[in-house]
Amino acid sequence: MSAPIAVQLYSLRDELAKDFDGTIRKVADMGYAGVETAGFNGSTLEAATKLFAELGLKVSSAHGPLPLGDDQNKVLDTMAALGAKYVVLPFLPAEDFATADRIKANCERINEADAIARANGLTLLYHNHWWEFRQQVDGKPAFETMVAHLAPSVGFEIDTYWTQTGGSDVVAVLNKLGASVPLLHIKDGPADEHQPMVAVGDGVMDWATIIPASHAEWLIVELDRCATDMVEAVTKSYTFLTSKGYAHGR
Repeated sequence: MSAPIAVQLYSLRDELAKDFDGTIRKVADMGYAGVETAGFNGSTLEAATKLFAELGLKVSSAHGPLPLGDDQNKVLDTMAALGAKYVVLPFLPAEDFATADRIKANCERINEADAIARANGLTLLYHNHWWEFRQQVDGKPAFETMVAHLAPSVGFEIDTYWTQTGGSDVVAVLNKLGASVPLLHIKDGPADEHQPMVAVGDGVMDWATIIPASHAEWLIVELDRCATDMVEAVTKSYTFLTSKGYAHGR
């Protein structure tokens, strides 16, 4: 059984800022089963959730800050309104992976947030970029040190493209992490952080081996920037993934 397909709305941030309602309706018309939010530029939480419900779009997950301190209640209230269980920390900067001590300190904060998330029926995930894999700490990728210091209940939203760009074997990473990766970010391109991305299926990523290695509940298309029109690329990505049987829409 294939996983449902969503789109990370950060991909369409420029279009959403101009016409949030119209852009979300285009996403629904494409056939996407869901969306992953990253703020509500161009709309509000209340208006967006109403629109998602009207169009039958599920919210797979949400990117945002850790539910700690001043952000705690806002994050928890947002997740409750969205009806999503996966709250995703979208990144930590590259300098936070410079030493084992810095990694450990950040993992302690993530573990603290994880306890709060779990107490409120949520699952906390971390979303990687390339630097966690490229940067070496004690002779191994910094990501491995991070995994070692995180609570077992903290999961991952593995960004397959950034993992490969960072020099790691995506399939090996997925096999090692197993069921702790409920969400996969799907993007494509030349696997070079300096170059724009392309529609999924038009780049170097080997989806025929990557996707079968995953236990993901959702495949989430995310194109940070694109060499072509973004709406066209998001549409083409949907068509590729569903036509190959890797994912399904609504």
